[in-house]
Amino acid sequence: MSEPKTGKPEVDQRTVKRAVIASAMGNATEWYDYGVFTSGAIATSIGTLFFPGEGNAVLKSLALLAVGFIVRPFGGAFFGPLGDKLGRQKVLALTILLMSGCTFLVGVLPTYSGAYSMGIAAPIAILLLRLIQGFSTGGEYGGAATFIAEYAPTKRRGFFGSFLEMGTLAGYVLGNATVLITSLSLTTEQFDTWGWRIPFFIALPIGAIGLYLRSKLEDTPEFRRLEAAGEKAEKAPLKETIQRNWRMILNLIGIVLLVNIADYMLLTTMPSYFTDTLKIGSTESSLIIIGVEIVQFALLIPLGSLSDRIGRKPLMLTAAIGFIVLSWPTFKLMQTGSLAWLIVGFLVVAILLALLLAVIGSTFPAMFPTRVRYGSFAIGYNISTSLFGGTCGVIVTALIDSTGNPDWPAYYLIAAALIALVPIIKIPETSQVPIEQIDTADTGGGKLAGVGK
Repeated sequence: MSEPKTGKPEVDQRTVKRAVIASAMGNATEWYDYGVFTSGAIATSIGTLFFPGEGNAVLKSLALLAVGFIVRPFGGAFFGPLGDKLGRQKVLALTILLMSGCTFLVGVLPTYSGAYSMGIAAPIAILLLRLIQGFSTGGEYGGAATFIAEYAPTKRRGFFGSFLEMGTLAGYVLGNATVLITSLSLTTEQFDTWGWRIPFFIALPIGAIGLYLRSKLEDTPEFRRLEAAGEKAEKAPLKETIQRNWRMILNLIGIVLLVNIADYMLLTTMPSYFTDTLKIGSTESSLIIIGVEIVQFALLIPLGSLSDRIGRKPLMLTAAIGFIVLSWPTFKLMQTGSLAWLIVGFLVVAILLALLLAVIGSTFPAMFPTRVRYGSFAIGYNISTSLFGGTCGVIVTALIDSTGNPDWPAYYLIAAALIALVPIIKIPETSQVPIEQIDTADTGGGKLAGVGK
């Protein structure tokens, strides 16, 4: 059955919900890995067990995490155009399998020394796994967001798109909680010897559930419409993607710069900032972060629904201006020595981030036409994530260590928000525009072409 105006296949609400859950599971798998890897206990264990010697063990672990981001743009350039050629569903099934498999294999690796060891091969092996994981992750987020946006009804795209970041927070909270429960259940010696492996093992069943859900779905109605009309690319359209959409890709890079610096600052840098800089215990740090993320979790769907009514740009502009004005004061609150003020300061920054997270799943796919949507999104998103998000923890931690100034996270956020403000203003508002009518190519990034408005 088809809609008479667009030829787009109709989809019942049950199928839309299944598509949203299947997409969010991939994001949960990706961020479960980050939640485990950046928790204080695991970061220390990985840095010590795989990279022995002098130096900050946590910084070594964060550097290893950052290495995976180097190959993310290559993964985006490979999987994104492939998803525009073969379909979203096939590529997303592969990416979730690679992501969860690599996380699981970290848990079975021998370490540098000890009874179960393989010397210098240990750091090389974990480095290779992080590179494969980063490459596959490069094709995940853009595809998952595209999958939801192309399944969702126009007037509820913000509502359904917000569930993608629910997967982010759910995965990260689960990762942190798993490490916390494991560390509290074992002695320090048990955890350092073998207990650190347990959280990595759990990634495999999470990925298996996501793979099962994705394999049971058809490709998106919008991709099937394009395929039926004979308009989909016959070859992976990398050249077309860049040539016709480079302006909008640059806009995406600028906005993602703020999203990911804020996201990775709060989710991957703050655990070590709390424990190393503010001298808070790892248990208290984990509980604060988990609690604040639950607040974010509760806000995402209402904010996504709000964007369907008032538009995406008002929420994004509020967040960017809020980061410019409030970042420094909130970090000063965190540094007062009062646990209550620390929570207040951290919560303010987290709410500003929630304003962005609630709308990016519906905003970013709608910046590009269907034919090259997956590829354009994946390329722009992963270039920005690689350059600015993945390096955030290492750079900020190194700046704090070298200067002794604990305000660097605030300075970083302010700079990112100032840059992002420009593309947020420039991009068109697409909250009421059907996804099949969007064509922003060759418009300079500020207008919609081909939309009968």
